Amino acid sequence: MHYAADDRTLPHNPLKAIVAPRPIGWISAVSRDGQLNLAPYSFFNAVGDDMVAFSSTGRKDAMTFAEEGGEFVCSLAGWEQREGMNASSAPLPRGESEFAFAGLATAPSRRVRPPRVAEAPAALECRWLQTVPLRPLDGSEPANFLVIGQVVSIYIDDRFVRDGLVDTAAMRPIMRGGYFDYFTITAENRFTMQRPKGGG
Repeated sequence: MHYAADDRTLPHNPLKAIVAPRPIGWISAVSRDGQLNLAPYSFFNAVGDDMVAFSSTGRKDAMTFAEEGGEFVCSLAGWEQREGMNASSAPLPRGESEFAFAGLATAPSRRVRPPRVAEAPAALECRWLQTVPLRPLDGSEPANFLVIGQVVSIYIDDRFVRDGLVDTAAMRPIMRGGYFDYFTITAENRFTMQRPKGGG
């Protein structure tokens, strides 16, 4: 079958189920007034050796707080944090802490003001670089915004550093699929390949 963005042959847009699984950026940010926000974003990824980005549909608190404070933290949501991550996605009034709502503890960051999720196995401390409005083809006002940050410090739980390498599988990060589906990884489904040297 073929699916066009403007048709309704399927009950839900299949894009999220096809571009999957997606890592979750569990973004914490502090407003200029000191209000704390925490929200999971599945439109998230590394976009360079020391840069990450997340995309917000609408000007939500995580985005506006990152802009106001100039900083944000991306905590890794592992298997043990799945319920807290999901609870923190609840739409709360501006300024009401998702940390408190989801029963999550904060831990201080080293180089930025927003705290990380204390239970998270890893976290990326970021300085906000820019927000890019993503204007659609029809030229209408953007509904989606790409928030880009530079990583200035990284926290890793010592349990997951082995022989100088981060054991990603041991952290069991959870990732978003389509609809209400999530995925995780384990050592059992890990495989390794070396890059080819190429010709010439």
